[in-house]
Amino acid sequence: MDYKHLGKRIREERLRLHLTQAMLAEDIDISDTYMGAIERGERCLTLDTLVRLVNRLGVTVDYMLADSVPDTDSNILEQFRQITDGQPLERKQMAINVLRTIFSYFEKEDTKEDT
Repeated sequence: MDYKHLGKRIREERLRLHLTQAMLAEDIDISDTYMGAIERGERCLTLDTLVRLVNRLGVTVDYMLADSVPDTDSNILEQFRQITDGQPLERKQMAINVLRTIFSYFEKEDTKEDT
């Protein structure tokens, strides 16, 4: 987790709403010192604090954490799993077929570039 990036995004959203650190901290029931440390990426925050924060800022957890979690094969596969969980088998198969088509296209484009 990149806490500095998360802190920067929190700061941007706070400023968008014209809030001071102290105002936001009071709204989500944490100390302004802790709020400052979160924005600087020096402290991590609990899930409870993150939820209160995104609710106050009017953004989603997904948006807040975007680019804060590094892309790795396991993270990408977990995202696929989360997207397909609860979907009927037919839709899962359709998604696999779409991915195969996309990757086939990429392979053809790579071959064109090599010639």
